[in-house]
Amino acid sequence: MGGFFYGQDISVVARDLLNARGSQLNSKLFKGVQLAPAHELKYEPAQFDLIFATGFSCYYPIAYWQDVLTAVRRVLKPDGFFVFDALNPDAELAENWAILETYLGAEVFLESAAAWKKTIQSAGAQIVKQQPGELFQLYKVRF
Repeated sequence: MGGFFYGQDISVVARDLLNARGSQLNSKLFKGVQLAPAHELKYEPAQFDLIFATGFSCYYPIAYWQDVLTAVRRVLKPDGFFVFDALNPDAELAENWAILETYLGAEVFLESAAAWKKTIQSAGAQIVKQQPGELFQLYKVRF
């Protein structure tokens, strides 16, 4: 059985591009991309086995991620996983990258690994796996 792809983004440009190209790649599996923020998941409860959220955690305060984790928990199946990345402030490039992003007009929040762990645990999730990257730490969690 194949997986289905449902997407969500706050960028009109990203949504339109993904909707234009996604169905060309596999129209049976691609279910479209909605325009909505990460904390507003307009899907049925326990609909997903796996949810990915990458590339944006560092642009929002960690308090916002409490709302995201709550929304994910609602739409994730009990045995499902949530995979997301968070900027590792201890990475060699982190501070310089954050400064560059600020110059480009995007504020970056440098949250510690301990703060992420606390946020994940307070949402009722446990970290199943972590994978470090050059700039981001990948988390795989289960509720």
